[in-house]
Amino acid sequence: MARSGEGGRASLDRPRSPHPTPLPKGEREQTRALGEAALYRLMAWLSPAYPIGAFSYSSGMEWAVEAGDIADAAALQAWLAVMISAGSGFCDAVFFAHAHRAVADEDDAAFAAVAELAVAFASSKERHLETTAQGRAFLDTTRAAWPCAALGRLPAAWNGEVALPVAVGVACAGHGLPLAPSLSTYLHATAANLISAGVRLIPLGQTDGQRALAALEPVVAATAARALATSLDDVGGAAFRADIASMRHETQYTRLFRS
Repeated sequence: MARSGEGGRASLDRPRSPHPTPLPKGEREQTRALGEAALYRLMAWLSPAYPIGAFSYSSGMEWAVEAGDIADAAALQAWLAVMISAGSGFCDAVFFAHAHRAVADEDDAAFAAVAELAVAFASSKERHLETTAQGRAFLDTTRAAWPCAALGRLPAAWNGEVALPVAVGVACAGHGLPLAPSLSTYLHATAANLISAGVRLIPLGQTDGQRALAALEPVVAATAARALATSLDDVGGAAFRADIASMRHETQYTRLFRS
């Protein structure tokens, strides 16, 4: 995991190609087909205003800030780049993709397999709370405001806890939203929420937070493309420092966040 100062501020200001890893042709066609109704729903469900409590979780970053791992905008960007590309962000993206496909195919057995694995992949008690509490809140809110048949069938396919990426994948598939843009939007929301936590914790200015979000665009695009091609047998992460941070946060003396 990247430590404070790695990459330097130059990495925030370096010119970037917006999408260095093009999506496969079929996924590009799905992206172009994203209609106004689908875009409206994605913006609503993945907005910071959607009532799932995302603002109260930092995925262990609160401990990382106290430990000195994250002390400035460059360190925040480097930390999140690893989390998204090689940690919980990538794993969640794989689970999102498989949940979406299982619901679209009406394959209850495949859905149960991904739902179970997504919960089991939580690397700490607080990470488990973070993903399942938000998953439950997302399902409750979306069933009430945006009902669909897939959400109604969910208890018959899986009656256990539901991780957030699985819950969002179900809603997107149930409403007919194409997978590729839905997944990219989910990863963007993940990055934006964690940057918001970093802005409050370090603290940083709002513009520094937006620079970090802009710099993470190619990371999100590449992670989404890789997740779309990853099987459940091949899912895994290597963001060990982030996992340790999540565990250490459980006994941190002064805390603002639930994780």
